[in-house]
Amino acid sequence: MPATLFTLPANPTIPVKGEAAEYPIGRIFCVGRNYAAHAAEMGAEVDREAPFYFTKSPTTAVMTGAEVPYPAGTADYHYEMELAFVIGAPAFRVSKEDALKAVYGYCCALDMTRRDIQAAAKAKRRPWDASKDFENSAIFAPITKAEDFAVGSQRIHLEVGGAQRQDSTLDLMIHDVAAIIADLSKYYHLRPGDVILTGTPEGVGPVAAGDTITGGIDGLEPVELTIGAAE
Repeated sequence: MPATLFTLPANPTIPVKGEAAEYPIGRIFCVGRNYAAHAAEMGAEVDREAPFYFTKSPTTAVMTGAEVPYPAGTADYHYEMELAFVIGAPAFRVSKEDALKAVYGYCCALDMTRRDIQAAAKAKRRPWDASKDFENSAIFAPITKAEDFAVGSQRIHLEVGGAQRQDSTLDLMIHDVAAIIADLSKYYHLRPGDVILTGTPEGVGPVAAGDTITGGIDGLEPVELTIGAAE
């Protein structure tokens, strides 16, 4: 292997309940508009035929309990509370019936968004990567193994400073975990290290420096993030 000019930081890892070893993040896929009420509050149409995706770099990931600076380039920094799942076995062109065999575990996650940048890009019909893929924009709680958690109608919720902001249930996802895997595996060779966020329910909104976000899904470890001063 050739020598490199410099050494890049190692990709982040997510703790796993009951394991000393942690789950290394290889890729992060995110499902957009996967709750009808959230799509409506964003003024968007719901696509029930198939999911659509955007990505975040592994280096955007931080773990629950972190304090991160209010990000550069935005005046409208939003939270999005989500269920995430992680892949534990290769999956390519799998059926819905076999899809869940590829899941290693589940965790709570936050998809932080520079909403003003996203809105401006949408208005110009441009990609909105800069609104999603930026430092400290993917926050993860510890993973619960798949044998200890099954997705059903669990409550998913988020609070800012203790005040309720999001409150829904997982059964309101338009595309469930099996459907997401079956569809995404048409386009990618999914593999261990892949992390997939499944979309957020309605109630998204802005946060400011000094705010603390807490989120949870019944049966999973909660997620927490504190917003520091602007960079």
